[in-house]
Amino acid sequence: MSVVFARERVRHPLHRRTLQVSASSRIFPSLTRITLRGEELAGFTAPGPADHIKVFFPDPVTGVTAVPQFTSEGIHPPASGTVIARDYTPLEFRADGPHGPELDIDFVLHGDDGPASAWAARATPGDSLTIAGPRGSHLPPPNIEHLIVVADETALPAAKRWLSFAGDNIPVTALLSVSDPEATSYLDSDAPHSLRWFFGDDRSTQVEIALRELTVTDRTFVFLAGEATALIPLRRHLRRDLGLSASQVDASGYWKRGEANLDHHAPLDPSDPD
Repeated sequence: MSVVFARERVRHPLHRRTLQVSASSRIFPSLTRITLRGEELAGFTAPGPADHIKVFFPDPVTGVTAVPQFTSEGIHPPASGTVIARDYTPLEFRADGPHGPELDIDFVLHGDDGPASAWAARATPGDSLTIAGPRGSHLPPPNIEHLIVVADETALPAAKRWLSFAGDNIPVTALLSVSDPEATSYLDSDAPHSLRWFFGDDRSTQVEIALRELTVTDRTFVFLAGEATALIPLRRHLRRDLGLSASQVDASGYWKRGEANLDHHAPLDPSDPD
């Protein structure tokens, strides 16, 4: 079983934008939504469901945010300071917000003192935040008849964007691995979608069992995102056991246990980098 889904890739000019926090709201106990606004949001676009932007955070010691310079010749390091940056999904952009363009970004609060989580937990209106990107977008493939989404808390914004893309036209089966039961309020469960939530220390195993039980056809597209190690057996099942083509499976490790600032562009499974 194998089909090639053609996915259009759209390149965007790389812009650095310094914005202001206009609102901060706790969506559920371990996730907060930061709304940003500012004139520099003009022209922002992120049409791909799994698009990401680079978010730059202040040094927890100095309080200074070091940001590279973006020019037509490339990206250049700042004159001083250490760049602290993480990739995030731009949840929703509103070009016509009540006070100008607005951008929502959802942050998982890890309960530690990491720079991103710490900043998001303390952010208040008026604070500044610098972002860059997205540099490009992978548009959804055409002719999908069934969409499978596998995500943990960190990938819930991408899952939400995939559900928005699917609308009422494409049935979605979502397997969602979360530690916070209140996360179930994050996604709408309207038909024709099936949202299955998994909790507990063995939730990664539960998700793998559930995925193996699903019917997958040559018109099924699968999006996997979350903790990198947990995704490897899922991807192997889809690619090796079921024989799905690389174009049918989009797998991305958003983080890796024990590793800071994971490069999610690197192969998820070094033994099978395709």
